[in-house]
Amino acid sequence: MTPAQMAQTHAAAFTASRPWSAAEFEALLTNRFTHTAGDARCFAVYTLIADQAELLAIATDPAFQRQGLAQRCMELWQKEAAANGARRAFLDVAEDNTPALSLYQRCGYARCGVRRAYYLRDGGLKLDAIAMERALP
Repeated sequence: MTPAQMAQTHAAAFTASRPWSAAEFEALLTNRFTHTAGDARCFAVYTLIADQAELLAIATDPAFQRQGLAQRCMELWQKEAAANGARRAFLDVAEDNTPALSLYQRCGYARCGVRRAYYLRDGGLKLDAIAMERALP
């Protein structure tokens, strides 16, 4: 999966906020701590530093949503992170992203904090980010 494919999927999936560009994905992927899981239909980007993994983004092309791909992609990146030494996983999600909140709760994540006015939506609306974490096997 190329940075251009990632940017295309991300743009299709994230219509309420600014999507990440191919250049941004390319820059992320040059960092030795950044990893990906999935494919152009649904992918995750995460960092792995010491025993902690953090989900930076997960995106599913709308043409493939509601097929369980995001759940499988979550399982895949967490399994890869755990196999490489991660013991805890973290993420954050916009407070209005109900489908993602539901997915993360199904995956065993629990709320651990709030980042006030973290997400900026079109029109200047600022939303809190719900920080979540879970132990990895």
